Amino acid sequence: MSNEYLTTAEVADYLRLKERKVYDLVRQGHIPCSRATGKLLFPRQHIDMWVLSHLEGDQAQRVPPPSVLAGSQDPLLEWAVRESGSDLASLCHGSGDGIRRLLEGKAMLAGIHLLNAASGRYNEPASLGLGGVRDLIVLHWATRRQGLLVAAGNPLGIRSVRDIAKHGATLAHRQPGAGAAQLLHCFLQQADIALDTLNWAAHPALSEDDLALAIAQGEADVGLGMEAAALRQQLDFIPLIEESFDVVMHRRSYFEPAVQALFEFAREPRFVQRASTLRGYNVSQLGRVLYNA
Repeated sequence: MSNEYLTTAEVADYLRLKERKVYDLVRQGHIPCSRATGKLLFPRQHIDMWVLSHLEGDQAQRVPPPSVLAGSQDPLLEWAVRESGSDLASLCHGSGDGIRRLLEGKAMLAGIHLLNAASGRYNEPASLGLGGVRDLIVLHWATRRQGLLVAAGNPLGIRSVRDIAKHGATLAHRQPGAGAAQLLHCFLQQADIALDTLNWAAHPALSEDDLALAIAQGEADVGLGMEAAALRQQLDFIPLIEESFDVVMHRRSYFEPAVQALFEFAREPRFVQRASTLRGYNVSQLGRVLYNA
């Protein structure tokens, strides 16, 4: 069986169960499946995760972490949490903070977008200090467009990262540990711009929306952020890169009702429409398993 999606008969054979038992598990909401095509289909990777999440032993005895979404702020994820009725609480103070809270058992899942400058890849567990977590999974949420946010009309004529230094622009910035802060430093290094030669805004912006608002209110001239955040504040946007925004959690957390409600809602047409309206998103690969320890 090499298919990405299994039929009821195939998953019964895969799990060495009777088909009737599989239907019972579906009816009880205990096993991950999709009805998108009008018949039951079972994503193979999620079936594997489901089996592993029910291993007996010390990990099975852990108390579930609180129903908290930590990590980086993402407008689409924020909206989906509210609209899905997942009952997840948001505590988003940057990707690095989200990883810390996840490891300390203070969050159920974290949204992250951390670039490994050496490999050019995003959200690699080993490079984030997560390589030793045995029950870790990383699921893709969306591909997002990141770039420079500037005031409407782009009064300084900024077109690139080098123009920030060239025009002496005041640069809005995120807090240390945020994915956008790491990406900005990578761009500045590539452009051979020393950090101490720039005019930094007085205080870091603690979210995408705060950064965009600082530019809209004239507290800064430019900043690195999402196209969706620029649209919300009616700012101009200069695209630079498309990044992977992913969700990381312990494997068992994927089967908690709060997380299941969130991902079930993300399969609805209304979610896809919202992603299109916000702009700068590609959600065609949402839910794809990127890492399964």
